[in-house]
Amino acid sequence: MKKTEMMKKNYEFRKVLSKGKYYSGKNIEAFIKKNSSQKGNLLGIAIGVKIAKAVKRNHIKRLLRESYRFYENSIQEGYSIVFLWKKKVDTKEATFQNIKKDMQYIFDKANLKIKE
Repeated sequence: MKKTEMMKKNYEFRKVLSKGKYYSGKNIEAFIKKNSSQKGNLLGIAIGVKIAKAVKRNHIKRLLRESYRFYENSIQEGYSIVFLWKKKVDTKEATFQNIKKDMQYIFDKANLKIKE
């Protein structure tokens, strides 16, 4: 069962980016903020226009969503998470394995993993 909603509004992104805790991986950055009234998680993905053209940006977004889906059932609920692609990193580094490894590192560092 899907327990994650996508962030769509600008004010939701701004709230997480300004008040959330920052975590950095090799290719991606994450801002994570605890929600008190939210069941499930809110996920936001943002990739700057200057990083690549639309096709490559959408490809990176699909990889980020799929990597998150892989960990969705094993992380705690009640958080807003925004993933950003690092500007300094080349888009050729955007592989499923690299993104998945970064996400694992970020979730471990933020103590969001549920002990199974």
